[in-house]
Amino acid sequence: MTIPLVILTGYLGSGKTTLLRNMLTNTKSRIAIIMNEFGDIGIDGKILKGKNADVVELSGGCVCCSLTGELENAISEITGKYKPDYIVVETTGVAEPDAMITNLENNENVELNSVVCIADAYAMTKYPNVGHTGLVQIENSDIILLNKTDLVNRQEINDAEKMLKEFNPEARIIKTVKSDVGLESLLGLHTEKNTENGDHSHDEMEFIAFVSKNKINRKAFESFANTLPKDIYRAKGFVNLDGTGFLFNYTAGKWDLEKFDAHKTEIVFIGANLGKIKKEFSDRLNALNKSGG
Repeated sequence: MTIPLVILTGYLGSGKTTLLRNMLTNTKSRIAIIMNEFGDIGIDGKILKGKNADVVELSGGCVCCSLTGELENAISEITGKYKPDYIVVETTGVAEPDAMITNLENNENVELNSVVCIADAYAMTKYPNVGHTGLVQIENSDIILLNKTDLVNRQEINDAEKMLKEFNPEARIIKTVKSDVGLESLLGLHTEKNTENGDHSHDEMEFIAFVSKNKINRKAFESFANTLPKDIYRAKGFVNLDGTGFLFNYTAGKWDLEKFDAHKTEIVFIGANLGKIKKEFSDRLNALNKSGG
């Protein structure tokens, strides 16, 4: 018996982690979620080391899995040991899902049930050019969640929906706030797509990492976050502000802090053409590092 599998894709900061949290909180089914990092979702529980995936067992028979080996081997391991009702595979925000779709359509352990893409309505309004990777994610989806609709007006929602329909007229579009949608709405719509001739080039994204063991002054950090350069599209990580840990999320000019058990600061900043601002930005990060006194 094959197990239904959902591929979850979408660009950086669109709301994938929030959707996964909603699934674990609100779904009564036994779900196995395969993701890139446990830390993104803030899971408490004992980590069980497997050959191809580290696993956290949750109440109700759900499990969260962080890959340490090949995806196909991890799926075999999870289906054999935990026998979930559904499997959800989260891709990275800069990944194109077409190759994964082809592989999973031929996997004898699972039935590819749907490919779900989360599109950020606010980011689409501010940055209408979705880029090559974003376009491939949208084109290969069966369902598109137009998320963060509370941050834009009705005309902007209509414009974003029109753009999505131009890219993928067959996909079902669901408007959401904070990725609030039931798992049952994301199932059973997959149709095979021609992914053989896909161009696997990626957008020219660059990364700047910042790590500090110091406590950072909160006011200084908030001022820093409010004035991030427009070349920075996405930032995510952990911050220690005046001795309190937070999960920091920044997307397209908007940011928030969520309390998290973090004892040091580790943030990755993502954008395009960051070389031209790297020195100035590094100076700002160094100043931030010294702000806690």
